[in-house]
Amino acid sequence: MDDSTAETTQTTTPWWQRLASGLKRSSSALGGAIAHVVAKRQLDETTIEEIEDALIRADLGAETAGRIATELRYGRFNTAITADEIKEVVAAEVEKALAGVAQPLNIDPAKRPFVILVAGVNGSGKTTTIGKLAARLRREGHSVMLAAGDTFRAAAIEQLKIWADRTGSAFMARGPGADAAGLAFDALAAARERGIDVLLIDTAGRLQNRSELMGELQKVVRVIKKVDDSAPHATLLVLDATVGQNALSQVEIFKKDVGVTGLAMTKLDGTARGGILVAIAARFQMPVHYVGVGETVDDLAPFSARDFARAIVALPPSSS
Repeated sequence: MDDSTAETTQTTTPWWQRLASGLKRSSSALGGAIAHVVAKRQLDETTIEEIEDALIRADLGAETAGRIATELRYGRFNTAITADEIKEVVAAEVEKALAGVAQPLNIDPAKRPFVILVAGVNGSGKTTTIGKLAARLRREGHSVMLAAGDTFRAAAIEQLKIWADRTGSAFMARGPGADAAGLAFDALAAARERGIDVLLIDTAGRLQNRSELMGELQKVVRVIKKVDDSAPHATLLVLDATVGQNALSQVEIFKKDVGVTGLAMTKLDGTARGGILVAIAARFQMPVHYVGVGETVDDLAPFSARDFARAIVALPPSSS
């Protein structure tokens, strides 16, 4: 499904249902492993170790898996236990791990335009995420400009133009191969002159192990600061959940080289290892602003630790 089709078929399904459906691969894999382990046993040490291994395989990370195992050892369970009881323990510990990083992306009205630089490797869903974020910001009443800083790909420029038209956002672009830093400079100057509330700057997909490409992204940051020394006010790293453990190295390098301030994780519906978000939170304590679980414009939403924790183990939403 291309973006234009996705836009016209967007659903009004409540976010919880979309999140639970999007995490079904992860919750099915994790729930199946838990159910298999506890099917014919009591909660003995061997069972706990197998549960811990299942959590690590789901990419929740050794630290979180270890905490869950400890809770099972010293919690109220000492005889028989059901899969749902284990899921409740897992959900509680995942929520604890994520509670500190579930932070909204706050637009400071005193900084106008509020500049959001969006980074990520090729294929992460970066340009589409910008479009979905623009749609959300427009619904909230902000004026928005999109700057097509991925000048290496004509398709990326065209895609961002479609999103600008669709969302009623202003648009700034140059021809393919143009200097991305120069475009960012011009876009910020134009957004300031026009009184735009939020400027979203797309960037070329950077491989985090290519120092020369990361250097170009650093140049974009330096040039932006020539117009506004407090900008970019947010640097959003878009991560593709399907890359699993490789996402950890992406966060590490982008954080060090370009000062990433927050994350958006996409394609959680495309992997059984959605737990990688928990591992990232445990290691970096990096704010997670948004998660994406599908292709429609409504499938990107602010991140909720409790909702995610319960959806990833296929538990119903909490009533509290």
